[in-house]
Amino acid sequence: MAQNFAALRKSRNSSIDRLVQESEKLNTQATTNNSKDDRFWQAAVDKAGNGFAVFRFLPEAQGEDLPWVRLFSHGFQGPGGWYIENSLTTLDKKDPCGELNSQLWNNGTEAGKEQARKQKRRLQYISNIYIVKDSANPENEGKVFLYKFGKKIFDKCKEAMQPAFEDETPINPFDFYEGADFKLKIRQVEGYRNYDKSEFDSQSEFLGGDDDALEGVWTKQHSLQEFVDPNQFKSYAELETRLVRVLGLTSYVSTPGAEQPVVEAPPVLREVKAATVEEDVDESLSFFEALADED
Repeated sequence: MAQNFAALRKSRNSSIDRLVQESEKLNTQATTNNSKDDRFWQAAVDKAGNGFAVFRFLPEAQGEDLPWVRLFSHGFQGPGGWYIENSLTTLDKKDPCGELNSQLWNNGTEAGKEQARKQKRRLQYISNIYIVKDSANPENEGKVFLYKFGKKIFDKCKEAMQPAFEDETPINPFDFYEGADFKLKIRQVEGYRNYDKSEFDSQSEFLGGDDDALEGVWTKQHSLQEFVDPNQFKSYAELETRLVRVLGLTSYVSTPGAEQPVVEAPPVLREVKAATVEEDVDESLSFFEALADED
């Protein structure tokens, strides 16, 4: 665990191996409503859906072990409204929506698979970044923000640490001294944001390797652990009740004097295993989160 800036610099030679190991763990293993959180940076796009910016991924914040956190969430609309919730699978716990999706996927019907696809969990990561270039919003340049991104960009970080070809030098994208700027290139492809052309620039020292300037940036980083704190997640029972309501799986029974209607969840939600279906997601989820808040 990084205790101070001097320790961070001393330990950086072993950082890339540790980060590779941690990123690989994710392959064998929710989103909070950040739409109004000004700590988060979002890329601007033009009318054609194209956008460009340059930023630097930053190392782990003080007192934390990794420069990212991973979150799973669900976001879809049913007859009873919107279901926009953190998934308990982020915490390696059973989640009612994941369990239902697993049964739907395995029930042998195309209709079941289609519904599971609609309801599948979404994958996001959160890291600290430093904005190098943001032409659409130049006031952001030189500032530290939180950045929410999906599997596509995370895979580019992994590829930088573990290049596929022997003539490529591994780099730690989160390292101050031997990392690289990330050039975010956004296109609109078939109605969705596409990040395929995004890439890391040449390896370089950040801010010229000036330790005073680097420590100044490091101390401005935001804690990531709050986003995976169990307090940010509803209980299984609360999620189950919400899921039943959104999907209309059973009718509500009014109880005199009760603050909320009583719902009996169908046994299917308790009998199946967690789903493994997942997908990438970007900033557009904030739009659906806003809709869910209006229910």
